Amino acid sequence: MENGVSGQGRTNIKSISNRLTLADRFGHFLARLGYKRMGHRVEPGLYSLGKPDSDSPVFVTANYTLSFDALRSALTMDCYILALDTKGVNVWCAAGKGTFGTEEIVNRVESTNLGQIVGVRKLILPQLGAPGVAAHMVKKLCRFKVEYGPVYAADIPEYMKERKATPEMRRVRFTLWDRITLVPLELVHVIIPTLAVACLLYILAGPLAASSAIVASFAGAVVFPILLPWIPGHDFSVKGLILGGVAAVPFAVISLSGAGGTTGYGSLGRALCYLAGMPPVTAFLALNFTGSTTFTSPSQVKMEILNYIPAMAWMFGVALVMAAALSMASYF
Repeated sequence: MENGVSGQGRTNIKSISNRLTLADRFGHFLARLGYKRMGHRVEPGLYSLGKPDSDSPVFVTANYTLSFDALRSALTMDCYILALDTKGVNVWCAAGKGTFGTEEIVNRVESTNLGQIVGVRKLILPQLGAPGVAAHMVKKLCRFKVEYGPVYAADIPEYMKERKATPEMRRVRFTLWDRITLVPLELVHVIIPTLAVACLLYILAGPLAASSAIVASFAGAVVFPILLPWIPGHDFSVKGLILGGVAAVPFAVISLSGAGGTTGYGSLGRALCYLAGMPPVTAFLALNFTGSTTFTSPSQVKMEILNYIPAMAWMFGVALVMAAALSMASYF
């Protein structure tokens, strides 16, 4: 990046390209894995792409590298990019947290002397940033009008031709690929705890119990986001419990068949342990996806936590008590 001086007083404008390097793409890969999760950010401030002048458009985005790079790589015009300090959080989540908001926009406009750099006092914001921004207050406080661009940066070149978004540009999509990209981060979070629990269960109860921990976690972290639109129910907790129940059925059937040397009440007890213990694990992991999908709202998430977490805890607690009782009974 190159630095420049513009406006009255010194303003640091960093020059950038719309071409992503191999290092940029590797950084995106690490971000998807959650490596140094809060460290994937660019310096907040004003950036120039191409050779913008006072009539060039100004696009606003977060300083999260994936958001910033998605925008700059989609732009094919001379323009400015104003990166807000969202603490390395993407536009959508930062808007909900308030860091992509009115106050930060006004502060960033003033700190970069943007009003003295451009003649057209208009800011083009991503549509998903709207929940955190009061457009009328931005105009009142820094005399810049807010204009909301399309949901996806890839649509900006077409949007700029008419400065009008089509209904399709306003539509938030959550495709299978979008859901699959969430999987690596969730796997990184659960793989070590899952393997630790599986090893413990292998020692205490054998390979079938160890496998149940792996399957329940895999269902919640991998299968759930892939099948999300097609799993019955509205709440993520309900969907997770259903998926976890389906995953538990084969283990219950194997137990009832007498595998592991248990028969009668012992095999029935083990079957009930799987049916009670696996669904809450899957459902709890499924709740992690509420903040990264278009299926929920903050109020719904709070409702789910209040209504379903206690039920999940009870189900899992019952499974633990039953498993402990069966283990003790096996010694007598």
